[in-house]
Amino acid sequence: MIHINQIEKNYGARRVLDNVSVQFPKGKVTSLIGPNGAGKTTLLMLIARLQQANGGEIAIDGRSIAAIKIQDYARLVATLRQSPDFHLRLTVEELVAFGRFPYSRGNLTRQDRQAIDAAIAFLSLDNLRLAYVDELSGGQRQMAFLAMTIAQQTDILLLDEPLNNLDMQHAVQIMRALRRLCDEQGRTVILVIHDINFAANYSDHIVAMQGGAVRFSGPADEVVTEARLRSLYGIDFHIVRNERGCVCNYFTPTGA
Repeated sequence: MIHINQIEKNYGARRVLDNVSVQFPKGKVTSLIGPNGAGKTTLLMLIARLQQANGGEIAIDGRSIAAIKIQDYARLVATLRQSPDFHLRLTVEELVAFGRFPYSRGNLTRQDRQAIDAAIAFLSLDNLRLAYVDELSGGQRQMAFLAMTIAQQTDILLLDEPLNNLDMQHAVQIMRALRRLCDEQGRTVILVIHDINFAANYSDHIVAMQGGAVRFSGPADEVVTEARLRSLYGIDFHIVRNERGCVCNYFTPTGA
């Protein structure tokens, strides 16, 4: 369990997170949703220890993350940032190998190679193993970076808008992969996502943010309601549910 307790974060004189307290359940897929500027990515980066809070505490299983050595933290939490900078000419296999750096520091062992092979196979990237990352499509490249994150073999994965600029096929592939990481391997997955339909249908838990604060959180099937989404985004929603999931329609709001 990840506990966020009274977290505050300022950028200069501007407060972007204001007394945020929330919990992220262990072994579940949690989506951070909300409008632009809500503080979702900032909160994710604080959990990743890529930014520092101005107040409050973050704890994992009762232990403050500030008390965990950075090398140990890299074996506990893996982070995939939005549109990661990439300027090296590497194959998919070489990129995925970077996920093993917290363990081998670049001197790959047999165990490292097994983890690399497993991550590539998990995402069905074997046919792209020797392809250069800078020659891949956007969706293929995102899958390769996700494989690198999976190869890190951490209990917790943090992903900042992993579906950004992806077509429908690759978006579905990534969400199915994240679902499988939770269901088959017991990993905890937290992602920032703007597509409310993917969030509603693939998440166990949802945390909704607005204006630097948590507006509501809870099991996805309980908190995804027309009234709550309307108050969060300021537009009308019509939710249709069936045995396969739900569709949150905001394209043709009431009165349009």
